[in-house]
Amino acid sequence: MNNKILIYQVFTRLYGNRNTTRKEWGTLEENGSGKFNDFDAKALKKIKDLGMSHVWFTGVIRHATQTDYSKYGIPTQHPAVVKGRAGSPYAICDYYDVDPDLAVNVDKRMKEFEALIERTHKAGLKVIIDFVPNHVARQYQSIAKPKGVKDLGADDNTNDGFNPQNNFYYCPGQQFDPYFDLRESNDGQTTNLLPYVENPAKSTGNDHFDANPGRNDWYETVKLNYGVDYWTGIGHFDPIPDTWQKMTDILLFWAKKGVDGFRCDMAEMVPSAFWAWATDKVKSRYPDIVFVGEVYDPNQYRNYLGAGFDYLYDKVGMYDTMRNVICGNGSASFITGAWQSTDDIASHMLYFLENHDEQRVASDDFAGSAEKGIPGLVASVLMRSNPFMLYAAEEYGERGMDKEGFSGMDGRTTIFDYWSIDTLCRADNGQLTAEEQYVYDMHKKVLQIARKEKAVDGVFYDLMYVNPWSARFDNNKQYAFLRKQDNEVLLVVCNFNGNAVDIDVKIPQHAVDFLQIPEKKYTATDLLSGTKKAFTLKGDQSVDMDIPAYSARVWKFSYRAAAKK
Repeated sequence: MNNKILIYQVFTRLYGNRNTTRKEWGTLEENGSGKFNDFDAKALKKIKDLGMSHVWFTGVIRHATQTDYSKYGIPTQHPAVVKGRAGSPYAICDYYDVDPDLAVNVDKRMKEFEALIERTHKAGLKVIIDFVPNHVARQYQSIAKPKGVKDLGADDNTNDGFNPQNNFYYCPGQQFDPYFDLRESNDGQTTNLLPYVENPAKSTGNDHFDANPGRNDWYETVKLNYGVDYWTGIGHFDPIPDTWQKMTDILLFWAKKGVDGFRCDMAEMVPSAFWAWATDKVKSRYPDIVFVGEVYDPNQYRNYLGAGFDYLYDKVGMYDTMRNVICGNGSASFITGAWQSTDDIASHMLYFLENHDEQRVASDDFAGSAEKGIPGLVASVLMRSNPFMLYAAEEYGERGMDKEGFSGMDGRTTIFDYWSIDTLCRADNGQLTAEEQYVYDMHKKVLQIARKEKAVDGVFYDLMYVNPWSARFDNNKQYAFLRKQDNEVLLVVCNFNGNAVDIDVKIPQHAVDFLQIPEKKYTATDLLSGTKKAFTLKGDQSVDMDIPAYSARVWKFSYRAAAKK
């Protein structure tokens, strides 16, 4: 195994749920929920065998929900400020608790999560959970906080719109009054519920600093105050804001339980000064813990890496480029520009084709077929040594074309509703279609190559600059590169064309010299198909090959290293 990080994101509530009722707007009792215990040794081994190194358990920390758990001493949430019956995992209502939906025994829910951490580690996998630092649920109230910990907002001066030591931002003298009828429940029916009252109103999570958010705002959340006066743009960080200490203590709480990393939601909406302070304190005690940041502004990448993040989403660069190429809306040659824009921080960029925010590759809103995504998978996983993230059921070509409730038919798998994932259910029973099985087999091969082949940890050499469009190479539809470590070489060529092609791939003299590859005859094996090929490698000459539609070749060849003197 090499050092390549491969993260398997699972929406914990959905992953193990095998209830196929799938009623739109269904309740927990009707549609069911996956549990921590569904990740038994067998399930974790399957994830490990796929090639993964980490599991990101999404939606672990307790969040707002319409399900009534009051008999367990858990406060109820007003349904007017909960999105979906199950609720958004990014509307946290207790940072020190876990989601009761995920427990077999609700009273023992934390013990069940701790057992999951232990099982995951025993399976040879590391654990990542969400840290949601920018906002909380409107009715945040911790019932599980350690002794001596004060709740968020407990000491706030609510007469101050902004106070550096407040945990929230307020609208003094104004009641929460959004630009839509809060009496209207999530399924569009007017209810006779008592009105939701919040006075003074708190500012909304997506930086809406008044009492009147709209339906498209993050109206169910409130913004946390890290000492930034958004009216003047000035940060007040001396003395250290109270929110800094409280949120760092939360990170330390979970790190102590054995969590190996945090995926930090909307990290760029929190000042980098906080991250520098918090990551230093956490890593001083837990030096191996990793921080993955959801940062979308490329101008801020280096700022947040300097503040202690290990990895950042490469969304507006590599993801957007790869999506366009897969959909035929951009040239494969654009991939070169995407990696070049972050070349100086390449090892810190997290690649992906799907996650809970993005549409499924196989959805009607993306490519319409998981097979079309295979060349993008090969390129994203094998072209660099940085991490790659896979969203659970992506490996089966899950389409995400369900109308679940709050989450309509949008090509995404819901994070708001009680549901189950069709392909995961059918995979258990051997009921995958031939296409789905092919997609799974290809994912497994590519991911295992990424973890097992030492060349994937080695030097990357982009071949596109010497392979412009020609009758024997279409740089709009093919992408080619080399990987090399010691005496092992991978020649990877991806075909985004819907037709099989016969092409020539030129290997420049510079690549031969730079990578120190002997010029001679080789027999290479395609690691995806097992096909063998004999060819002569010589600088500024081409290697001919055929590639199936929407596929790739990963030619591996090696040579005997020169004896050391």
